Amino acid sequence: MKPMFVTLFLAIVSEVVATSALKLSEGFTRPGPSVLVVVGYVSAFYLLSQSLRAGMPLGVAYAVWSGLGTVGIVAIGVVLFREQLTTARVVGTILVVAGVVILNLRGTSNRAAPVVAAPAAEASPGSR
Repeated sequence: MKPMFVTLFLAIVSEVVATSALKLSEGFTRPGPSVLVVVGYVSAFYLLSQSLRAGMPLGVAYAVWSGLGTVGIVAIGVVLFREQLTTARVVGTILVVAGVVILNLRGTSNRAAPVVAAPAAEASPGSR
């Protein structure tokens, strides 16, 4: 597995841990979870930056981050925080995952797609 995927996965785990701790911090009134929030988010963004530095395209990295992070948080919400798994949450999560898959269908190549230039407009005789 490429290092950029490993660091992206670790970034997602850090973000999910931080977001879970955010719920437990009770508005930053509990020190332990509050520290975990800050450390988790700082770690997540650092690791995401390392994935980007290693060549992962920004759109792909952010789509995977947000998609898997959403799935992780929904699962943690249901399992640990006893949140309801509603039809809307299931459908929304499926749509997020579908978006990530669609964005990744093109692969993780860092090469830009060819740009087709529009034909240059001819100058009208009165504009000279």
